[in-house]
Amino acid sequence: MGGNEMKYVQEAYDTNWVAPLGPNVNGFEQNLKYYTNAGCVTALSAGTAAIHLALVLLGVEAGDEVVASSFTFSATVNPITYLDATPILIDSEPDTWNMSPKLLEEAIKDRIAKGKKPKAIIPVHLYGMPAKMQEIMAIAKRYNIPVVEDAAESLGATINNKHTGTFGLMGVFSFNGNKIITTSGGGALVSNKSEYCEKATFLATQARDAAPHYQHSEIGYNYRMSNIVAGIGRGQMEVLDDRIAARRANFDFYQQALAGLPITFVKEPKGFFANRWLTTILTDSYKQREKIRLALAAQNIESRPLWKPMHMQPVFKDAPSYTDGTSETLFEKGLCLPSGSNLTVADKERIVRVIRGCF
Repeated sequence: MGGNEMKYVQEAYDTNWVAPLGPNVNGFEQNLKYYTNAGCVTALSAGTAAIHLALVLLGVEAGDEVVASSFTFSATVNPITYLDATPILIDSEPDTWNMSPKLLEEAIKDRIAKGKKPKAIIPVHLYGMPAKMQEIMAIAKRYNIPVVEDAAESLGATINNKHTGTFGLMGVFSFNGNKIITTSGGGALVSNKSEYCEKATFLATQARDAAPHYQHSEIGYNYRMSNIVAGIGRGQMEVLDDRIAARRANFDFYQQALAGLPITFVKEPKGFFANRWLTTILTDSYKQREKIRLALAAQNIESRPLWKPMHMQPVFKDAPSYTDGTSETLFEKGLCLPSGSNLTVADKERIVRVIRGCF
């Protein structure tokens, strides 16, 4: 916590604004809009809710297909199935570990040839590293397919000073407890078209029509962020740049302290600025990855393998996928290191000693 979160939460209590609307919700949306230079923002109960609403706004229905990154957390892909649509899973490219533009275009051509033009593309900015959005957006424009960016992990990351989440038709952020800033649980949908935010807000508040009584002409959802947790978010926005600086400092420390070992780090392509939400490493084998992970665990230091790709998950085993083995290799050899904003130098030195002891 940054220190001012309780000030906003206390204001909500003092003014009795404890509903899923109020000054903190409005203020948090304005903070996000100003920070990311998005056209509009709708604060929601979760990033997953934001992806779901984005697909609803795009008219995704049963039987449709939606292209998504395979190398991600399941929350990216689950909302596709909420609508009885089919996820089409795309492998990573090795530079940023995000959606491969080459495989994306191959998949689109193949789905069109099969009579199923995808209704949307969901690239992910993984671990705070931006995806290759210029290439992805060029492909999306060529085939006239809308893009919904999953920027859940990448708040503050940019490409040529343009924020992730603002390249596509809509973008999604998450403020879950493990993100770079948090509202304890929450998310947001952003867009440069105000009609999308307005409709998202309407749907997120049970789609209540403008009438003196309760009347509903559409199916709605209970997805709006509460004024209490939005207060936490307002306090967190005040320290977001500090949190990004701390995460990037973690990355720089690990990269320098582990130099000379057979370990690789993801570099920032030219013009890219990653928030380094998590510092991740790639070892030379599954055996070495596990040796490090278990050695850290023996010292009560948590680390975790990289995401298991969605095309390898039992629940998505039947989903069409376009892969070349990149994400499978990342899952086999990759590890997330402790990356909290409050890690001390002593903490990081202890972690590095354990890792170096494995070689």
